Amino acid sequence: MISHTEYRAVVEFLHREALLADEARYAEWLALWTDDGVYWVPATTDPAADPDKHLSHIYDNRGRLETRIKLLLTGHRYSQEPASRMRRLVSNIEAAPAENGELVAESNFALAELAIQAKREMHWWVGRTTHRLRRVGGELKMCRKKVVLVNAAEPLPNLSFLI
Repeated sequence: MISHTEYRAVVEFLHREALLADEARYAEWLALWTDDGVYWVPATTDPAADPDKHLSHIYDNRGRLETRIKLLLTGHRYSQEPASRMRRLVSNIEAAPAENGELVAESNFALAELAIQAKREMHWWVGRTTHRLRRVGGELKMCRKKVVLVNAAEPLPNLSFLI
């Protein structure tokens, strides 16, 4: 069990992370990560999935995250030129202590993406996110983010932005 104050800090962190991703504030979003961070979007809904044994839509370490952000910032990520318009809802937030003083936060999300690059299509991304958070210099930071999409095992439209 965590305190109400710590739970409130987790909720505020998740809401801030969603806002930064929605508004393409990539440098600020990247600053939410620890140096050893891992961002994983498995291509399965299997809760026992292992990124070393199963396909992934995204499996990025911190260096790859930085490369992904640089591409988005240069405008050379043509699948996101112009950038999609996005808004996400985060709900059903649960938080619990983990080892080493870290916190595990799980939540549901719904992300509406208006892909305006070619056909102006609306895409819905829905799933469950697990964040591993740790305090660095007193601030919460993500050391791991796992996003399990409801349709993870199905063919997906372009996933070149931050989910």
